[in-house]
Amino acid sequence: MDFTPTEEQTAARDLAARIFGDLSTHERLTAAGTGTDGELWKALCAAGLPAAVEEIGLLGLVLLLEEQGRTTAQTPFAASCVYGLLAVTAHGSPEQRERLLPGIRDGSVVVCGAFPARAGVRARGAGTDEAAGSEGAAGILSGLVPVVPWLRDATHVLVAAEDHGLWIVRTADAGVEPVELTAPWSAGRLVLDGTPAQRLGTTAGPNEGPPPIAGPLPADPYDDVLATARTAFAGLQAGVCAGSLARAVEYTNVREQFGRPLAAKQGVQLRAADAYMDTEAIRVTAYEAAWRRDAGLPYATHALTAAWWASEAGRRVVHAGQHLHGGMGADLEHPVHRHFLWGRQLDAYLGPGGEVLAELGELIAKGEGTE
Repeated sequence: MDFTPTEEQTAARDLAARIFGDLSTHERLTAAGTGTDGELWKALCAAGLPAAVEEIGLLGLVLLLEEQGRTTAQTPFAASCVYGLLAVTAHGSPEQRERLLPGIRDGSVVVCGAFPARAGVRARGAGTDEAAGSEGAAGILSGLVPVVPWLRDATHVLVAAEDHGLWIVRTADAGVEPVELTAPWSAGRLVLDGTPAQRLGTTAGPNEGPPPIAGPLPADPYDDVLATARTAFAGLQAGVCAGSLARAVEYTNVREQFGRPLAAKQGVQLRAADAYMDTEAIRVTAYEAAWRRDAGLPYATHALTAAWWASEAGRRVVHAGQHLHGGMGADLEHPVHRHFLWGRQLDAYLGPGGEVLAELGELIAKGEGTE
């Protein structure tokens, strides 16, 4: 394994760091409130960063999402790249790629994901077990997804039905009700009531057309998209934790108590060191899962490992970051509080650690994804 970024990945990461650093400031985030920063999203798309993911792969995306997480930038970058660009590139039909990818690249099409599969979201019609499938098979969906991050910003949503089938739905055709989260992700409740949908890819066999980003086409699109999402959002959590810890280090170095910086105290140093180790664990497991996908290797168990670290260790890190700020950490207007909220929201989105470990144990027992 070699996680050293390529020249292209390094250039994309450095560009993302400059854009996020310049435009995702505390003042701009405060002004944006619970909404998306439209100017920042336009800047990212104008710089070609969503489109670059096709070339730099999932590992490159993880590097970009680390930079987003450091500044808690309010854009649907992660969702649209995972559930839109990567999913359609790897599993979409030639027609879907031609129709959707140009808009995803330039930001005019924003895709979010109703994942994982939810009981009660049912598909019927062409492309389901009720009828023979064909490329771009049409069907209708019924059901409710209580919370979909970035849904209010999206033009399309990739829906995982209870049979693990993947369907592309235009948000204009569905019911979208606002939902407020602790983190400002413009989330919504997705109401599907006979909503028209198009199955991702084909149901008759492997897709034709250009190859996926790297490696062979995974056998199960649902498993691939879910593992990709877990890996990408773990990378985002690594950035959130790194940003929280950086703020804590800066604060404890300038805040004095009894004439000495707080950072000089052993208890502070140990707490920060533990947070650093946790952050590195999240980062390296996300890198490994992403690298394996880009190399065409099984990575389901590695994605679950990254998700577990991001959920469990991520919660510890953002709590430590807030705690090391002392009384200032309790200030809802302080920048570190935003990292705390993002970290806890990502913890919830990735799933409880116990459930993630149970799923990981089942895969290991079956010998899946461990090659």
